[in-house]
Amino acid sequence: MKENRKFTKILVTGGSGFIGSNFIHNFITNNPSSKVINIDLLSYAGNEGNNKNLSSKNYLHIKGDICSKDAVINIFKNYEVDAVINFAAESHVDRSINDPYIFIHSNIIGTYNLLECIKEYKEHFGKEILFHHISTDEVYGSLTMDDSSFTEAHKYYPNSPYSASKAASDHIVRAWHKTFGLPVTISNCSNNYGPFQYPEKLIPLTIYNAINGKNIELYGNGLNIRDWLYVKDHCDAIEKIIKNGEYGETYNIGGNNEINNIEIVENICKKLEDVFPCKSNFKSKFNSYFDSIKFVNDRPGHDFRYAIDSTKIKRDLGWYPNETFESGIVKTINWYIKNEKWLNSAFIKNV
Repeated sequence: MKENRKFTKILVTGGSGFIGSNFIHNFITNNPSSKVINIDLLSYAGNEGNNKNLSSKNYLHIKGDICSKDAVINIFKNYEVDAVINFAAESHVDRSINDPYIFIHSNIIGTYNLLECIKEYKEHFGKEILFHHISTDEVYGSLTMDDSSFTEAHKYYPNSPYSASKAASDHIVRAWHKTFGLPVTISNCSNNYGPFQYPEKLIPLTIYNAINGKNIELYGNGLNIRDWLYVKDHCDAIEKIIKNGEYGETYNIGGNNEINNIEIVENICKKLEDVFPCKSNFKSKFNSYFDSIKFVNDRPGHDFRYAIDSTKIKRDLGWYPNETFESGIVKTINWYIKNEKWLNSAFIKNV
């Protein structure tokens, strides 16, 4: 394992979103003497309420746009951050099909601006800032059942405007390391789930629709396969990378949980029946949550299977996921039931 870097102040972009807010909580717990500055524009998926219980000693939110050079440079000057952890991204495939421009702007131009600000700050003040870029397994394209899992050497083959924008940003990060010598690391993760996930994604949307008596809609035949990663495990992996990862390297992060969408939905229905039976749910017209499952037309360019090979991060940095899907989904369902007000409020923003 490489050096154990220390961080006094870090800038998290998109820290009011799902993975970003989980990372901030996790990082502050593990590093109580550090300060986290969060720049987030608070677009539809950003919710500063996710961070409401954090102490001002450890946390500061600045409403701003990562595409704004002035906003980013001012944070560097005022807070002298040691690292930038880039979560800020548009990430929903359906939205990218309907409106690709915002994905190009945020995911590509935003990443470029952050890197340029880091380069300029280094040139003027002589201080290096580590840049860690959070990416996705979707940049690698789609697998068949017979294909091996994605490794870091896998060819990029994005199939949606979203994954194409993330692939482009990955290449930009690598180029700014090779050309300008910036200290960077990249991680490509599988599908995350857990607390604070915006209810446009499969798991929170399924929970929301079930407990509110709505149809649970599945694309196509529901057999598309994803590798599911509990969000805290992802956050632990990112911290391992920024502290010990080698500059210029990419690390794949997966949960070792390849499951198709219909199994995910049926699993949630079964566990909801155990803790909140459908027949006792006055909002539901169904006899069981399983009855609410409905298949709808598939979306364009729907990748069949993603699967991550996490050998490199396990071997080089000693990271392993702590949660199985069975343990993680129970924690997730219990959190959303306990925080139904948050879920309903977030869904209203999603409409």
